[in-house]
Amino acid sequence: MKNILTSILLCLPYFLVAQPFSSEIKKDKIIKVCNAVADWQIANQPSVKHNPLDWTNGALYKGMVQWGKTSSNNKYLEFVKNIGETHRWNVWSRVYHADDICVGQAFIDLYKHYGDKRMLQPTMERAYYVATHPSKAPLNKLDLFGKDERWSWCDALFMAPPVYAALFSMTGDSKYVDYMNNEYKECVDSLYDKEAKLFYRDVIRIPLREPNGAKQFWGRGNGWVFGGLPLIIDNLPELYPMRRYYIQLFNNMAISVINTQDKDGAWHSSLLDPNSYPFPENSASAFFCYGLAWGINNEYLDAKTYLPALEKGWKSLVKYVNKEGKLGYVQPVGAAPKLAGEEATDVYGVGAFLLAGSELYRMVSK
Repeated sequence: MKNILTSILLCLPYFLVAQPFSSEIKKDKIIKVCNAVADWQIANQPSVKHNPLDWTNGALYKGMVQWGKTSSNNKYLEFVKNIGETHRWNVWSRVYHADDICVGQAFIDLYKHYGDKRMLQPTMERAYYVATHPSKAPLNKLDLFGKDERWSWCDALFMAPPVYAALFSMTGDSKYVDYMNNEYKECVDSLYDKEAKLFYRDVIRIPLREPNGAKQFWGRGNGWVFGGLPLIIDNLPELYPMRRYYIQLFNNMAISVINTQDKDGAWHSSLLDPNSYPFPENSASAFFCYGLAWGINNEYLDAKTYLPALEKGWKSLVKYVNKEGKLGYVQPVGAAPKLAGEEATDVYGVGAFLLAGSELYRMVSK
């Protein structure tokens, strides 16, 4: 019997045998796991195949900078700063493509921290040009030209809008926010399901159904939207008329977020058909935890209702961080639900994890 039990244990994933990090929402516990996750990523960043200015790394840099500022650890700020210096603070190539300005979020944050205008200039110049020369491409995902130049996929609502909101906050120039509001509302009108209070990834997915007959709502796609809303709202003045629009969308989504969480605290690659994608999907889970924590911290979400879901979500996330600090079960780059295994990780999952950790740290610091 002893040999049989030993064999079973050896076959189990590491996180089921021992959990090296505590999920208690306490400062020292949050610092320990977030530092481990950030340090593992920095050590392994040379093996990342994405372009340093790619949207994938843009999400990572945002989380790194936020965690560095929150924990007062300049190591993580310097990591992103060195990348910015290497690439002269440029954003990537396609002028109208939402993905290619995502790195600007972290560069703006570093400018605010260090005050070096070089960090800001390329992002501001590009955003101003786009805002004052909006694309005339049709908002139609079947047209590749329109797809690339307009915010016609839900991921775009994380990538670009926080840049325009931040520049509006810094400059007071309404050109940035007028462009953002127009593009954002067009995307919502195309992809938001008012009944489910969730987003289709793009219009091609609207007629698709999962094996259980449910509509296809991609976990990470909705995580992108839910995680992007705090980054927009934080940069809009209290009395700004459109602020209520974004808050209401956030509150509506929050209901569906907690309703699609599984009993163990995780979210899955397909939100309405978790049985077809039984493993957790931790980039979605991390973005949802970040949004929930931010909503509670800013009193948009009732703690009595949402804190239990957040606590379960964080516990689930931390469970999948191995002893080296690697976050597993992160779905690879894609546009629809796919399975992700224990060893699957990627930079945007790490960025989302650090954003969540930053809000939890702020929660226990209040």
